[in-house]
Amino acid sequence: MDKDRAEGIAHQVKGGVKEVAGKVTGDKKTEAAGAAEKAAGKVQNAVGGAKDTVKDWTNR
Repeated sequence: MDKDRAEGIAHQVKGGVKEVAGKVTGDKKTEAAGAAEKAAGKVQNAVGGAKDTVKDWTNR
């Protein structure tokens, strides 16, 4: 697993927690920040997945 995938998953989890905390407390700023971090984590995870795919193809 690529480093980007692991970090991306961590950002998704952290962002999800922030988003829920913002919803529970009614803090729209925290909720938005959590959603943004979660989205960034998804992108980073996708980049890591692409790197893994390239490595798999080049190692054949």
